[in-house]
Amino acid sequence: MIATTVLLLLGLMALSIPVAAVLGILAIVLDKSYAVFPLTNAIGEIAWSTSTAPSMVAIPLFILLGQLMLHSDMAGDMYRSMRAWLGWLPGGLMHANIGSSSLFAATSGSSVATAATITSIALPEARANGYNEKLFCGTLAAGGTLGILIPPSINLILYAVITETSVTRLYVSAVVPGLLLAGLFSAVLIALCLMKPEFGGRRETFDLRNALRGLPMLLPPLLVFFAILGSIYTGLATPNEAAAMGVAAAAVICLWRGKLSLEICRRVLLSTMETTAMIMLIVIAAAFLNFVLSGIGLVAAVTRMVDAVNLTPFWTMVLIILFYVALGCVMESLSLMIATTPIFAPIVFGLGYDPIWFGIVLMIVIEMALITPPVGMNLYVVQGVRKTGSIGDIMAGSAPFVVAMTLMIALLLAFPQIALLSR
Repeated sequence: MIATTVLLLLGLMALSIPVAAVLGILAIVLDKSYAVFPLTNAIGEIAWSTSTAPSMVAIPLFILLGQLMLHSDMAGDMYRSMRAWLGWLPGGLMHANIGSSSLFAATSGSSVATAATITSIALPEARANGYNEKLFCGTLAAGGTLGILIPPSINLILYAVITETSVTRLYVSAVVPGLLLAGLFSAVLIALCLMKPEFGGRRETFDLRNALRGLPMLLPPLLVFFAILGSIYTGLATPNEAAAMGVAAAAVICLWRGKLSLEICRRVLLSTMETTAMIMLIVIAAAFLNFVLSGIGLVAAVTRMVDAVNLTPFWTMVLIILFYVALGCVMESLSLMIATTPIFAPIVFGLGYDPIWFGIVLMIVIEMALITPPVGMNLYVVQGVRKTGSIGDIMAGSAPFVVAMTLMIALLLAFPQIALLSR
């Protein structure tokens, strides 16, 4: 039964069938083959209860926030400010790539949009200043992944819904690991550029006056970020209310920058509806699948299989992480999380691991899936903007940052309190 489920999932994904359809087809096939309680008897209730869960309200709001920030044209200002502050480090503008990607991802909430936007701004600088283009593009692909971890993260909301965990605690706990991972990216860059100075291109000269002059450019995204996280952390607002506050702040910023025309509003709302519909269709299809998996006893079967291996909780967790890494090479990140969390979360919790801690670890593993071939979405996004050369160059340039993510997971295994600051 376990082998059938995995093979069906991978086979349907290999046929390039849309993710929601894959999950729905898999649910129907397993339901007809193994289930005692037919899915058709509960399909209406499952769809309604899933789509009307209170936490789901935040998803379209955060998508709308991201679209508004994307259309406010702040990315160029953020990049110039980060360039002034970080361009003197070994690796030069590649640190600005990571810094501006982190900040933009924290407000847009989209890894793909972050990678595409920052790449279009930064890539001409790589060619003009003699950078190693493979590594330069690798920083853009890796930097974009931080949107999954740094709040406001839609993936964290979905994880909270699936595992019935607090979104507030997840958001507060994700900040330090997110910043630490960005710091590890920069540390890897510094190490590589010290060993191979030719990778670093032309470094900037640090000018404090110029750097201070660029600080106001960072204020709009920082205000949005702290308005959301600060209101949640202090208990002044729920995640849903904080998302609404973020949308209001982003709308004011767009209006102030003259970027809130009727045409932009139309594009923003249309894109928000399309993305929300796509995500909710996946979530509802995953709910159908989860109902069937519970009914046929797959979770219990996987639990028994893990128990039969007779490993310690630590090594069982390592095995689960390795499974996720392998599966992330062939599955899109959102579908990977939604399809597998209901299976593995109960096992991990049964081993004694904290749900908040596992959520943070899972986000980093999913980030890894965005830059590992052959399915890594950010690799194709950066190559699509680049338009020249081979995508293999970007895969090679992203490899050092997979090592950084692996190190981050090792740190969380050794020091779980890094991800438990909300306790």
